[in-house]
Amino acid sequence: MSPRYFTRRRFLKDVLSGGGLALGTPLALPGLLTACGGSGSPAAPPGNGVDGRFPLRLPDVTGVEALQLTGAPGIAEIGGGLEAPAWLLNGVLPSPRLEVRKGERMRVTLRNELPQDLILHWHGLAPPEAMDGHPRFAVGTGETYEYDFTVEDRAGTYWYHSHTHMHTAEQTYRGIAGLLLVRDDEEDALGLPSGAREIPLILQDRRVDAAGVPFYEPFGPAMMAGYMGPVPFGNGVRNPYLEVDTALYRFRILNGSNARIFRLGRSDSRPFVLIGNDGGLLDAPVELSTIDMAPAERVDILVDLRELRPGDRVMLRSLSFQMQGGMGFMAGQNLQGDPMDLLELRVRSEVADASVIPAALPPIIEPDPAEAAREREFRFTSQMMNHFINGRPFDMDRIDETVPFDETEVWSFVNESNFPHPVHLHATHFRVLSRTGGRGEVFAWERGRKDTVLLNPGETVRVALRFTAHRGLFLLHCHNLEHEDMGMMANILVE
Repeated sequence: MSPRYFTRRRFLKDVLSGGGLALGTPLALPGLLTACGGSGSPAAPPGNGVDGRFPLRLPDVTGVEALQLTGAPGIAEIGGGLEAPAWLLNGVLPSPRLEVRKGERMRVTLRNELPQDLILHWHGLAPPEAMDGHPRFAVGTGETYEYDFTVEDRAGTYWYHSHTHMHTAEQTYRGIAGLLLVRDDEEDALGLPSGAREIPLILQDRRVDAAGVPFYEPFGPAMMAGYMGPVPFGNGVRNPYLEVDTALYRFRILNGSNARIFRLGRSDSRPFVLIGNDGGLLDAPVELSTIDMAPAERVDILVDLRELRPGDRVMLRSLSFQMQGGMGFMAGQNLQGDPMDLLELRVRSEVADASVIPAALPPIIEPDPAEAAREREFRFTSQMMNHFINGRPFDMDRIDETVPFDETEVWSFVNESNFPHPVHLHATHFRVLSRTGGRGEVFAWERGRKDTVLLNPGETVRVALRFTAHRGLFLLHCHNLEHEDMGMMANILVE
């Protein structure tokens, strides 16, 4: 479990020598030239699915007591019998869906059989320093890492993914990512939709070749805007659909993309009922017709299908939007804001469902900015395929900020670049206080306890936070994974 250290030179050398075609094939020079040339990639062929769409995969639940997760190259079925090389945990795509109750112990052995170092981060949880997935703990091929901690976080939709420095984007894109649901008595008492009517959903986008197989070639403009593709994937399946009944459903949604922002909406313009986000349930449900989701953000929504009839179809879409900033020169590479049909809901039968949408939700304890002992500022900049926080690229050995344990602070995130940055903080959650510039407001899906907030070009977002779980070295970084790998990360020492 000895720490591993990386440089940009080593990163480029690794990718050029074997990083390659995305879910597992070594990089070929023609592919490199295509990616740099900005010609884009063809859409996947319809295959033998129903109307060019394929059944959504719903992963089985896996417990976390004495679990081994083995990362290794493999083959994944991505819809219609099409197989693609991938990097997998326990041979499945997406990675196993983990569930744990608050107060239970997580004992997980990570075994690395990949050709790169590997470490996992439990995104949204607040475990001790050695359990959090800092890249200095990455283990080499054939080695293992032991996770053993008690989950003290409230019920919510969390996830886990690779956090290997300068390989996070590649490894996550290739398949090292899965949902982690925490449950507790407080949430159980609400009687929310469960079983077949609780849908875990990882949304991603992919670039694919002429055969429909995803590939990863992160060069040129894609290292600035982030790696985006024109084909939607849900739970590892391209162009997915889900058969549903005329009932109330709970969707636990993660934006698991490297860089793409989704603007969720229904094709019939009916609203969602938002009940939770990154840090679990909100204090009250809210009805919304659209929800913006940056990479790493989660939403917990109720989708009411009781007004539909058998044979009806409704599309969960990412709606078109305009992104501020000077990114027009990236034609074919930057797809930010392009519309996308994410998941089709197909009504198969009419059932009687008397489920009630709760009028209230449990109260949330949030940090009070009036109690802040100090303020800090973090400025996010990008230039020449490099990305910085406060003018510096990430250094594994450098402590960027030292923060007292159990003291409230107000932090300002300032975007001075032409690209959006989903800002993520480890080891705690924060309360979004304000947004100035750009969109100029705090949105309903940003209420409650957040661990990731979208920072568009020209925006400043202020948050209140307090580290109350553990002392140690943790991370602040952009969750555009190409930005993270190329320097937009900082070490935060809590003591």
